[in-house]
Amino acid sequence: MLGRVEREQSKSDLILPWIVVVMMLVMLVAYVVMCHLFGEQLQQPLPQNQRELIRTILYAIAIVTFPLTNLIRHIQLRLNQTMPGDTPSKSRYLLTVTVSMVLIESVGIFGFIMFILGDDFNTLYIFTGLSALGMFLYRPKPDEYYGIIEARNARKHE
Repeated sequence: MLGRVEREQSKSDLILPWIVVVMMLVMLVAYVVMCHLFGEQLQQPLPQNQRELIRTILYAIAIVTFPLTNLIRHIQLRLNQTMPGDTPSKSRYLLTVTVSMVLIESVGIFGFIMFILGDDFNTLYIFTGLSALGMFLYRPKPDEYYGIIEARNARKHE
């Protein structure tokens, strides 16, 4: 088990992963603000039937993105614990969080794309909300990080 001092030290290691999450959230807000401010200038409407096809495909990709992100994150967390090398745990965990956030951010970008293609704000909000939900689900978690540190320490002592 990590001691209190080690846990306090490792909390500061999570600052950079949280900065990544905040940057991704700011990007989501920027998409929505841009659409509200420059909506008519941004839109290049497609015919309704083409938009519906594209929207359906993007919804299917968004649905697949969530379990895929969960699987990739799970694999990365196990690799963080077991992969040999001198790479610090914090840089490995930062990569795990960054990959998760990029995958989930893509769902928010789908809403922005659909808005540009002529959909209304409702579609933008749905995709943005899904992306924000994913960011909440795959946020940096201290317990995950402590588990990585403990597993790596246990491997060093073997």
